[in-house]
Amino acid sequence: MTTSPDSQAIAERQLCGLVNGLAQRIAEHVRERAATLGLTASQATALREMSGPMTMRELADRMSCEPSNTTFVVDKLEKQSLIKRHPHPTDRRAKHLVLTPEGAALRTRLLELLAVDSPLSGLTPQEQRVLHGLLEQAVTSA
Repeated sequence: MTTSPDSQAIAERQLCGLVNGLAQRIAEHVRERAATLGLTASQATALREMSGPMTMRELADRMSCEPSNTTFVVDKLEKQSLIKRHPHPTDRRAKHLVLTPEGAALRTRLLELLAVDSPLSGLTPQEQRVLHGLLEQAVTSA
């Protein structure tokens, strides 16, 4: 059975609407949780993504933003003593971003808050893995 171009366009539009709606709900969830910790959504996103030492470029990639935006966010986190810049162990042109003990503690608290009533919490872990796989396939095949 073939699908008409019109029905394909409708299906794509509906799917895009659902993905966009989910992204908006996740962004609002992050904003709300970040505010309770005195953080902006961008600062919370940076902390969430700081799973270990990384370069500014790696953090920018994880945050899906330009390095210049990441620099602004990291500057603010550094002023709050949540992140430190260290010389990169193998690339003297780069800096390694490392969470301070205060930053690591705040990250742990943030992750706990983000897990509460997450827009994805209605899905089982298996359903989340399936959704992840499908979204990853759609993003990488484009």
